[in-house]
Amino acid sequence: LPLDFDPEEAQRGITIYSAAVTCPWKGCTINLIDTPGHVDFTAEVERSLRVLDGAVVIFSAVEGVEAQSETVWRQANKYKVPRICMVNKMDRIGAGFHRVLEQIRSRLSAAPLPLQIPIGAGPSTNADGFRGVIDLLTMKAIYWDAESKGQSFREEEIPEQYQDDAQLWRSELFDVLSTNDDDVMMACMEGDDVPIELAISAIRKATLSGTVQPVFCGASLDYIGVQPVLDGVKNFLPSPLDRPPVEGVIPSGK
Repeated sequence: LPLDFDPEEAQRGITIYSAAVTCPWKGCTINLIDTPGHVDFTAEVERSLRVLDGAVVIFSAVEGVEAQSETVWRQANKYKVPRICMVNKMDRIGAGFHRVLEQIRSRLSAAPLPLQIPIGAGPSTNADGFRGVIDLLTMKAIYWDAESKGQSFREEEIPEQYQDDAQLWRSELFDVLSTNDDDVMMACMEGDDVPIELAISAIRKATLSGTVQPVFCGASLDYIGVQPVLDGVKNFLPSPLDRPPVEGVIPSGK
């Protein structure tokens, strides 16, 4: 469903006005507000953040954290909006997942928590191009079918050349969770595999408190990585019942 319906938006290829759409996902109703990314229309973002329960912040794997990214991040901090992140355009020349993570840490003073790492980077026509993602919770490689426009995907074992990296990233993930959740810490200390339900619960609590921001990756033009982000919205972002009522201000001051 195209949300950039205004003729000016279609002509310029950018979002100017915020637009809302509703979609069902795994028993939940997700109300999505698509906001502009250009700094000239940041008032639209401010109005939306004022009433949002949670946010998905999209970063380009090529451009990384841009000036408007910093503006939106500060606005989200102002309204204490929990957020998850997606590093998009992993199929572009010059894509760098790790570089964007470091920029999020340094330029936004944030705490990105990768739940996925990419399999390759750059155009898929290259031998080492972007082909899919590795889920660090399930430790599975996920690949999407281009012909189905991303509706069909499959899980496989992690390729051998990525297994060491995946184990390292998973260890760092649970190191962070252990410092924020005693149950996860106990499971790790006892040498047990942390149940995925416990890990999801710990990530959710840390996300709602603003302690971490879960990070996903993909290439939305080819519909790669969309379903895990929707799962992230369902599992980690707050429902309206988790957030306090929106407070208004009477302009007259009375």
